[in-house]
Amino acid sequence: MTGGPDPLAQAALIVAHDEGNAFDAVVPPIVQTSLFTFASYDEMLATYRGEKVRPTYTRGLNPTVRMFEEMLAKLEEGEDAIGFASGMAAISATVLSFVQPGDRIVAVRHLYPDTFRLFGTLMKRMRVEVTYVDGRDREVVAKTLPGARLFYMESPTSWVMETHDVGALAALAKAAGVLTVIDSSWASPVFQRPLTLGVDLVVHSASKYLGGHSDVVAGVVAGSKELIGRIRAEAYAYLGGKLSPFDAWLLIRGMRTLPVRMLAHQAAALTIAKRLAENPMVETVCHPGLGNALPPGLEGTSGLFSFVFREGVDIRAFADRLRLFKLGVSWGGHESLVVPAEIVLNQKAAPNSAVAFGIHPRSVRLHVGLEGVEALWADLEGAIAAASET
Repeated sequence: MTGGPDPLAQAALIVAHDEGNAFDAVVPPIVQTSLFTFASYDEMLATYRGEKVRPTYTRGLNPTVRMFEEMLAKLEEGEDAIGFASGMAAISATVLSFVQPGDRIVAVRHLYPDTFRLFGTLMKRMRVEVTYVDGRDREVVAKTLPGARLFYMESPTSWVMETHDVGALAALAKAAGVLTVIDSSWASPVFQRPLTLGVDLVVHSASKYLGGHSDVVAGVVAGSKELIGRIRAEAYAYLGGKLSPFDAWLLIRGMRTLPVRMLAHQAAALTIAKRLAENPMVETVCHPGLGNALPPGLEGTSGLFSFVFREGVDIRAFADRLRLFKLGVSWGGHESLVVPAEIVLNQKAAPNSAVAFGIHPRSVRLHVGLEGVEALWADLEGAIAAASET
């Protein structure tokens, strides 16, 4: 594992946006308004002609939302970004802006389940073919890419945490003339900046680490001005998944502590992953920080990983015995969470990536929060012991 970026340098990029706040406020005020008026006929005419850029309606442009977008673009080292009301709104608008009926998408396996469902429902209705590949097998990826319109990546991937050489995959796609999109929610811009590795667009579920407090649902896409401009012009305004000023303000607040939180999540999760790997009741731990070195471009790890119990552990009893780890979906907040795979595998929603790609039924996904590593380990250790005795 590399030393990673300097968290103070990352924080400096964020704090730089504090200059010039209204009323000299240390925290930027929320511009909580649905519309903006004009001083004159000529000003309104110039705005609608595109001769002047200024807010007219919050569904299109809002100063608080714009501040968040600029902060994220700067962290990702991109030219521009656009915020959305959810991660799936960001993913859907991005895909729909570039994929036409009859096109083909190449995607890595083990996608975020709702992305997998999007590809298996709406994209299928549009007669868009989706081909899934093992992103670790560059030879297969290279053979599959020609003729595709879009290459959709995650690294690490959902549940099994497979990591990829993102820069190498982006180069293969560029050589084939294929647009690249990556969901980088797991690593955040602190530990991975895909645009610097040659990826065209990077997507985040901002509900996760960018917000960091489990009190906002949001998404964001960053990239070049040209590509972000196309999303803004072709999908953003008409799908209606706009980011609200208050949610943008919550994200601005969360991003101020992002580097510090990511270092804390990394340290605690890696400690717990190592201890789980030594537990006799655990068969496998899926954590990118264990074993081999991280791939180029991934400069650290977060708090999300999974492991597989051996036979002899009652997973229901394990889950019900936990106190600090709560049963709950999502991740990226201050709280620790647990999701047993057997619940995911039995859900009604379909199609499901966990089923399609053979997630081990005795897998358990953990998000290690900020409650303190020793207290969290005592909670896990006690639950494993109790569940092994039943």
